[in-house]
This record gives sequence, structure tokens and C-alpha cells, in this order.
Amino acid sequence: MTVNLQAPNPDQVLAVPGVRLGIAEAGVRKVGRKDLTVILLDEGSAVSGVFTQNRFCAAPVQVCRDHLQQVKATEAGTHVRALIINTGNANAGNGAKGLADARTTAEALAAILKIKPQQVLPFSTGVIMENLPVDRIVAGMPAAIADAQAKHWAKAAEGIMTTDTVPKAFSAQVVLSGQTVTITSISKGAGMIRPNMATMLGFLATDANIDPALLPALATDLANASFNRITIDGGAFAITHNGVRQLLGHSHHGMAKSFAISRIPI
Repeated sequence: MTVNLQAPNPDQVLAVPGVRLGIAEAGVRKVGRKDLTVILLDEGSAVSGVFTQNRFCAAPVQVCRDHLQQVKATEAGTHVRALIINTGNANAGNGAKGLADARTTAEALAAILKIKPQQVLPFSTGVIMENLPVDRIVAGMPAAIADAQAKHWAKAAEGIMTTDTVPKAFSAQVVLSGQTVTITSISKGAGMIRPNMATMLGFLATDANIDPALLPALATDLANASFNRITIDGGAFAITHNGVRQLLGHSHHGMAKSFAISRIPI
């Protein structure tokens, strides 16, 4: 049933300090389509994620989980600094090559940004069981980075779409302890959410000053109270390649930004 969902007004999708988003047309599957998005996080940000519970998950899910664990286990001061999202190809069901391609994508962006590969989280959504066109994605990275601006949340919502009819974004501001806090999020996916976030992607950031140790539990609570409660038309889709990635981030300077993302520095 159509719910007449309207595209967000870009002026109402608020920037979160410490988070910049850039979009490019990399030709991942079709020419002239916004299909590559980078999210750049200020140093000191903290990130957490919730992923699909399907055991047959795609390569980007596995690499993201691995990178988050590596960052958690490394020395203080090592945080996730970038996310890269491509549409048009989910890099799912591709075995060892899919894992290698996801890692190569993270390594390529890390080299450009002069950070460590585990500080990059790769995301892919689209057609399954086709090899990821890594060369096109890498070639599109400089343009996406050059496009990165704090105000590009609405544009990024378009850049992560697949079968969505409209981009999805939301922003709000609240006052906590006398400080105005911003929460902004984007997501994609239509009719592909069960079981437990199937092919959904979601990215949320805030500049609330959140203890990074609380982020995993907060991300889980957010997912359980939203995406994990939803069924679209009663459908149970055995789609395994994405999962909503909710990121929480926290900055250690002043008010934190978050990708729950938290004040990023998410």
C-alpha cells in the first residue's frame, strides 16, 4: 500500500559537526547514477554497528564486523574515520573473492585518506552474486571525497538508494543539559527488512556527548525498537547481504558527534 512518502527537504536534514558526506557517480552498475558515497568522520569519533543476524551474510558485513573488532582491540586513539557505500552491487554470495574485494575497497580509501584499513567500513547494496567492480569504485573515490560536505546528508540519502522510490532521511534537535544536540540519519531499503534487517542500510549520527562504551548497547536498542520490529507486507525475505548498519560515534572534543555515529568527532 502506498503511503505517499515524501522526499526529505534538504534544508531540514541538519548537519552534524564532525561528519562530512560526499557522493559520486562511479558507474558501479549504471552510468549517470549517484552510486558511491563516502562518510568522513573527524578524529576522535566512536562508531558502533548492528548487522543482519543471517549467518550467510555478505562480505561487507563480515569485513565491517572484523574492522570494528580490530579498532576496539588496538591502541587508544584508533577510531573508525570513514565509511564507503556503493549501490548497484551487493558483493554478496561471492565467497573469498567478495571478502578480498571488500578489503581492497577499504584499503584503497585508507591509502587516499592516509589512515589504516581497519579505520574504514565498507558497505555494498544492490545485485547479488556478481563480482564487485572494485576498479570503478576506487576510481570514483577522489570525486566522492572532493564532494564531501557537512550539509550533504540529503544528497547521501539519494546516493545509497537501490529500489527505493524516494530517499529517506530524518533530523531532530533536542536540548540536553543546556546544550542543543543534533541527530540526523539516512536509510535505504524497501520491502527487504525481515529477517532482522535483511538488506536495510541505516546511518545515524549525533553530536551528543555519549560514552563510547555505551554505543554498542545503544545501537542494539535502537535496532530492536525500530528495524527489527518491522515486517513489510508480511514478507520474510531470505536476503542476506546487508543489514542495517547503525553507527554511533562520539567525539572527545567538546560536544561529541555521533554516528549512532555520537558528537562525531561520530
